[in-house]
Amino acid sequence: MKILHLDTNHDLLIDQLHDLGFTNHEDYTASKEEIERKIHLYDGIVLRSRFTIDKTFIDAATQLKFIGRVGAGLENIDVEYAQKKGIELIAAPEGNRNAVGEHALGMLLSLFNKLNKADAEVRAGKWLREANRGIELDGRTVGIIGYGNMGKAFARKLRGFEVSVLCYDIKEGLGDENAKQVTLSEFQEKVDVLSLHTPQTLLTLRMVNSNFIKAFKNPFWFINTARGKSVVTADLVSALKSGHILGAGLDVLEYEKASFENLFSNEMPEAFQYLIEAQNVILSPHVAGWTVESKEKLAQTIVDKIKQKFC
Repeated sequence: MKILHLDTNHDLLIDQLHDLGFTNHEDYTASKEEIERKIHLYDGIVLRSRFTIDKTFIDAATQLKFIGRVGAGLENIDVEYAQKKGIELIAAPEGNRNAVGEHALGMLLSLFNKLNKADAEVRAGKWLREANRGIELDGRTVGIIGYGNMGKAFARKLRGFEVSVLCYDIKEGLGDENAKQVTLSEFQEKVDVLSLHTPQTLLTLRMVNSNFIKAFKNPFWFINTARGKSVVTADLVSALKSGHILGAGLDVLEYEKASFENLFSNEMPEAFQYLIEAQNVILSPHVAGWTVESKEKLAQTIVDKIKQKFC
């Protein structure tokens, strides 16, 4: 079987697939149209988020047996059409779930202790202790929306804290020893912290909007290490200004390109201008699952799943 690799990944991915008997070709620079002209020669492709695998691409891939996405989500792939064509879809949420859990916790603790604000002030020669008095996580209720690989990893990280952990998910029966599954109404009644861990679907697009935010009884802290397009940024900013959201840690943004690069091709959105100036907001460039360790784990997960299915 011949595999075309469209993005660079950990070396073990190609090395181990070679040892399993696969022929590996690499093309990290050709345009999508150029790839479409030769994709009929391949049995599998492996990519991260270089471009969208749509119907046109899938129709050109007449021999394709699988698509391996070195990451957690499949939103850059027309999943329904690929499955209709009998193509196996392989993702690797197990590979970076620990990294995402740690990043979410790090953002939350940084917000509670004003670490980004305090750091900037000390570097500017300001020693403002009272202005940087923090708050503690213990005794609060942390809510997780989306209790899959990422949500469960975050819940495990919270086990060392004296907190109540609630989860909400459209699937039933997901609660465990680390989080109690509740209805959305109970969730919105009780949480002090909301951490988002949902995939990008039609249900989650623009899910966190003004109506959603206003349904929460108490002001809350918001962490998003999931998908940027699940949040209406203008509504988030309005809630930050009104105090309904006390602070936000955002690893993902509504404005991201599919490639996660060249964030703004034109003028910077007004809402994002507010976020970069707000002292109660922490931003990172979609790197929650982007650790040295997760790079290896993601690649290994893809290899293991390809081996299980095709060897």
